[in-house]
Amino acid sequence: MKWPEQLQFIPNGKMKQKTSDLNMDGYTCVISGATSGVGKATLIKFAEAHANLVMVVRNQEKANPIKDMIENTYHVKVDIVIADFSDFDSVRQAATYINNNYEKIDILVNSVGIHSTKKHLSKHHIELVYTTNHLSIFLFTMLLIDKLKESQPSRIIQVNSEGHRFYSTKLNDLNFKKHIYTGLRSYGASKTAQLYTVYELAKQLKDSGVTIIAMHPGAVKTNIGQNNGFLYRLSSKLFTSMLLKDVHISSDAIHYLATSPEVLAHSGEFYNLTILEIPAKHARDKNKQELIWKSSLELTGLNLNAKKEESHV
Repeated sequence: MKWPEQLQFIPNGKMKQKTSDLNMDGYTCVISGATSGVGKATLIKFAEAHANLVMVVRNQEKANPIKDMIENTYHVKVDIVIADFSDFDSVRQAATYINNNYEKIDILVNSVGIHSTKKHLSKHHIELVYTTNHLSIFLFTMLLIDKLKESQPSRIIQVNSEGHRFYSTKLNDLNFKKHIYTGLRSYGASKTAQLYTVYELAKQLKDSGVTIIAMHPGAVKTNIGQNNGFLYRLSSKLFTSMLLKDVHISSDAIHYLATSPEVLAHSGEFYNLTILEIPAKHARDKNKQELIWKSSLELTGLNLNAKKEESHV
């Protein structure tokens, strides 16, 4: 059966996935969102491969026992760096600490992500899901980019989602003043924006020795969405979670993407786990790539001289 392009992600997720057994001894790996779900599973997978780890987390108390378990079990170095990805100032502080305290970054894995059924604005007056899932990850990545270049060959893995297919990014309505807000729309907008900037950054990183890719981590059990109301959490626990797979399939895929030589030829591309895949048509709009790039620089304060576009939120 030949699947149409827009549905190819369904069989891709069921295909036999590629794996890597490469030892990561001597690697320094920075993983954001590292206390649960995909981030925590990746942390443990990299520890098994003997990498030294930097956990970028919001909650120190949740991180401490994970750090202790990994150090005692795998005998690798683990550092905890606090960052709230709803707050650009917090992200900047975390990036500054890493730049000042680490000579190199071999692998950056951004697995921070939220899903919200109700609209909230961040302290920066930008829709919270877009702030957390896209803008803060963009900011964090860009603040570490010089260190990644110095460390080349290095890799950036943005944990994206097939959820990018739900909705395009409306640059003139990031705060959903003109369009009806739903959890799927806000999530889709954030993940689509991230794809736009992955494409653009890949072009800028050509011949730098830094590879950047985006990946869907599979339909796996995580804690995403647990900030929502009781009915959402109950439905997720009783029904949705029964259809999801163990999160280790995500960490196995990320280990492959972080270490396989095959990936070096595919900077700027999208993977469904370890299978190369064509994203949704709206996410491949080349005109939007540059617009979202410029908007992301402006909104995060990375380009203070950028000309402000009218009504960008």
